[in-house]
Amino acid sequence: MSENYSYVLPEPNEESRRLSAGWLILGISALVAAGLLAILLVLARTPYIKDIFPWENFFRTAMVVHVDLSVLMWFLPCAGIIWSYNSTRKHLKLGWAALYLAFLGTAVVVLSPFLGGGEPLMNNYFPVIDSPVFLIGMTLFGIGFTLLVIRSLSLTVSPIGPLNDGTAGLRIGIYTASIASIASVGALVWAYLAIPDSVQGREYYETLFWGSGHVLQFTHTLLMIVAWLWMASVSGVRLTLSPRLTSLIFALGVVMILVTPYIYLTMDIMSVETAVWFTRLMTAGGGIAALPFGLAIIVGLFLASPPSEQDRVLRVTLFYSLLLFGVGGVLGFMIRESSTLITAHYHGSNGAITVAFMGMCYFLLPKLGFDKAQMNLAKIQIHAFGLGQLLHVLGLAWAGGYGMRRKIAGEGQSLDNFQQTAGMALMGIGGLIAVIGGVLFLYIVVRAMWPRKKAGA
Repeated sequence: MSENYSYVLPEPNEESRRLSAGWLILGISALVAAGLLAILLVLARTPYIKDIFPWENFFRTAMVVHVDLSVLMWFLPCAGIIWSYNSTRKHLKLGWAALYLAFLGTAVVVLSPFLGGGEPLMNNYFPVIDSPVFLIGMTLFGIGFTLLVIRSLSLTVSPIGPLNDGTAGLRIGIYTASIASIASVGALVWAYLAIPDSVQGREYYETLFWGSGHVLQFTHTLLMIVAWLWMASVSGVRLTLSPRLTSLIFALGVVMILVTPYIYLTMDIMSVETAVWFTRLMTAGGGIAALPFGLAIIVGLFLASPPSEQDRVLRVTLFYSLLLFGVGGVLGFMIRESSTLITAHYHGSNGAITVAFMGMCYFLLPKLGFDKAQMNLAKIQIHAFGLGQLLHVLGLAWAGGYGMRRKIAGEGQSLDNFQQTAGMALMGIGGLIAVIGGVLFLYIVVRAMWPRKKAGA
């Protein structure tokens, strides 16, 4: 029988463990804040109650913050968890400075809707409120993330080790994600310097974040794969991919971002060609690494021995993450115009990343000094979030296939045929189930993280 390779990181030193735990606290705090804002979003559209809110455009303003918290300020702290877990004791001050700045930036972003002023702009990737308070918060968070990436690329990372070891293959994946992140930061700075002064408003932020956002998706995808391999190994899934082949696939998964300087050097940053090239970049390169790893894990799931309770949760996590990423990828190739097919593709891919990070949090909780998660409840949670997200995506795809336009809601949303109506109804049902799953995830993790008095104290 072929060899079974173990893709597991050794437990970190105490300082790295505490730093990794700090990033977990930030990510969970951002999700809790996003949940509270979601409640305010509902109230802001409820008759009579909505009149209590004195701010103009509060619904759209809170929506911007909710989106940034539940994606950007959840995904990037998850990167911080992995990079810090894999670090040494070197440059710890830089690591803590990155975390504190990210915390401060997140807090300012959360408070920004209540401090008034600024137009909410629903540009792609990182929607913004065009106000000094919000932009200061995003800048602080961005500086914190940049310092985190710089530390992850420096000599603070644990040595990769011999390439015949699964740990080395996993560390190659972690390192390629760092390379994608610094490329994303570089793309953001390049765009900032290249955009003409005459460009303002939504067009400005759309152009500013377009290239950077597309490149950053490589970071999310590569770290999702790291989580896949890690969870597969600790849950008894048989992995026959050699570490050398794994390292090569990870390298191929990040090589496409080398096109980024070519795009900015040879094309006008405001041109349609630039936007199309970045879209093609992600379409062509986003799944290069995920496809072979996904197939290997699917085969490994069939070859795995009977699972324990924790193993079963992690395997269910792998199933939904693989399924959602596959569905999202297929839908991406079906996009021909601006419709909810784009939204379905986005939610499929990001839902897959979210599920993977949820499972990763479950098995890392005790390793980071917290209580163990309730695995029987966690299994229900993963099923709820995964199935709900799948229905949500399929509903959006169904409606989009029959011409349903994206980024339209409420009275502006015209349902022209049965297919659009049925699709959006399925989307709503799935979204509600996924929300329940998300709330349950926060309950499980916060309960495990909450300080408790020891017996006899």
